[in-house]
Amino acid sequence: MEWVTISAATVEDAKMMALDQLGVAAEDAEIEVVEEPRSGLFGRTRGEAKVRARVKPAAVRTTRRERGERGERRSGRGRDGERGGNPAGRGERGERGPRREASRDARSRSERFERRNEPRDNDEGDENGTDDAAADGTRRRPDTPKVPVTAVRDAATTFLEGLFTAAGLTARVESTIDGEEIEVMVQGEELTLFVGPRGATLTTLQDVTRVVSQRRLGDHDTRLRLDVGGYRQRRKDALGRFALKVANDVLESGTPRILEPMNSADRKIVHDTLAEMTGIVTHSEGDDPFRRVVVSRAPGA
Repeated sequence: MEWVTISAATVEDAKMMALDQLGVAAEDAEIEVVEEPRSGLFGRTRGEAKVRARVKPAAVRTTRRERGERGERRSGRGRDGERGGNPAGRGERGERGPRREASRDARSRSERFERRNEPRDNDEGDENGTDDAAADGTRRRPDTPKVPVTAVRDAATTFLEGLFTAAGLTARVESTIDGEEIEVMVQGEELTLFVGPRGATLTTLQDVTRVVSQRRLGDHDTRLRLDVGGYRQRRKDALGRFALKVANDVLESGTPRILEPMNSADRKIVHDTLAEMTGIVTHSEGDDPFRRVVVSRAPGA
């Protein structure tokens, strides 16, 4: 497993964000403190905490038979001694073109659906008033009845309760509704598996939940977001503290700071956290997935 390097306002915040990114518990990770904040004047701290972490490597033993089979595969011979292994593979290779096209179409539909649900990043380039539902072609037609937001919420809750029960886990599914916004939270023990490295598994679970609750019901109006084990809230809190620390450093030094690349949800957290801070302005630059937030001192500050 490769090492990941995380910066935050404190060592504890950096460790927590590293564990969230790896998607493992503390006992399953190796964490090294690379740099700690330095003490400054009047009790203030300077600099940032930086840690690097990785999942603890697990030794994998192979049997003599497995090693022999690997050698056969490297030489291009199957277990029947014929080069190329299973002749049926030729037919499978011939079907790769259509399969790739179908997979590409499915990914394209999924990405359009994802853009409709994700929170808007208040970057300069996004402040054009474009409606997300209209942008991906999924706006509800006037002659189509609107799906009640409670029906979408109930479908998502039923699906998630069944999923975690089938996984043998005790989980509590809670939700809040604010207009067309649905926030679904799953609380319980041993839920790390459903978060995954950098929240990748959580993102996939959110996509599936949206398909079950929104697409299947024909809903085109609500926005549904899913959190498991408080992962998104912990990341939001840690990013908020980090953003405030960076902003204070910018005010003191006068030098703008360019943060590491973030997705739209994380960039929005930084923008929102610093929106009311006197003397600080933020904007984003670059293209996804390398788009970054720039924190600068406001003119005249």
